[in-house]
Amino acid sequence: MRSDILIVGQGLAGTLLAWEFERAGISFAITDAENSPTAASRVAAGIVNPITGRRLVKSWRIDALLPAARTVSRELEAALGVTVWREMRVRRIFQDERERRVCVEKTARGELTPFGGAADDAGFWIEGAARVDVPALLDAAGARWRAQGRWRAGPVDFTTELARQDLVVDCRGVAGARDPQWSAVPWEFSKGETLALTVDGLASDVIFNRGHWLLPVAPGVAWVGATHEPGVLDATPTAAARASLESSARALLGERTFEVTGQFAGVRVNLPDKRPVAGRHPSIARLGVLNGLGAKGVLLAPALARQWVNHLTEGVPFDAEVDVARFRCS
Repeated sequence: MRSDILIVGQGLAGTLLAWEFERAGISFAITDAENSPTAASRVAAGIVNPITGRRLVKSWRIDALLPAARTVSRELEAALGVTVWREMRVRRIFQDERERRVCVEKTARGELTPFGGAADDAGFWIEGAARVDVPALLDAAGARWRAQGRWRAGPVDFTTELARQDLVVDCRGVAGARDPQWSAVPWEFSKGETLALTVDGLASDVIFNRGHWLLPVAPGVAWVGATHEPGVLDATPTAAARASLESSARALLGERTFEVTGQFAGVRVNLPDKRPVAGRHPSIARLGVLNGLGAKGVLLAPALARQWVNHLTEGVPFDAEVDVARFRCS
């Protein structure tokens, strides 16, 4: 199939971008180097948590991004015939007295509205959370575009593709961030590891969080994660991470017994300003990017993909907070 735009990378960023292009009637093809050892999307928990961190801060632009992510996920479910979005809530357990005090103070000032729920001495509830089944989404979307003749496997020669495509959008995560063409962007990397557990008796709509999170993913199955190792690009699972996550699982599950059935790792891509990257390369007009989603890809990707559509169809500039032009690329 002849296309005007090539999307490189069918992780979460590339998938959401391709979906928005399809909805907008923009001609595209998508390519992916399968089985990347550092692909974060393939091991992503897909958690949307409106309040995060030790300082209990509302996620960036959560009030606008959450409804957009929910709407796009529901559209994808209808089109792909798979369940993608699951409404959840988070039981946030205080790690210490300081965290409890922060919660009390921010609740009193209304800073956690409307997501901060009932609290007690042990923790509080976070409403409006969700989980996106990222692997199921990627598989179903890839199958759709294979059937349409839009999808192909294998590495990309950017010099060749830039010469024959109107636009090439780099959505490769770690591989894209390490490419010299984006060397002026101050990428940061973080390895994250997760354990798969068998455990009974968990509510299907509750995520536990105390340092690490514990997420029910299916009846009798849960994941606990994720570790955070800044600067590490090796996606090999480690014994140290397993021990740390097992300890967290015991603390979060209390008297419930569990068995570890798997361990997996990926590498996240972040930026120092904690914002993602989208837009055109400042000096290569036919080259674009969508990357740097960190641990919040399911929340960020739908809105960033929509920015790309608005830019291509109406000439709308990219949001200055995410535009790659905020860095000097050469």
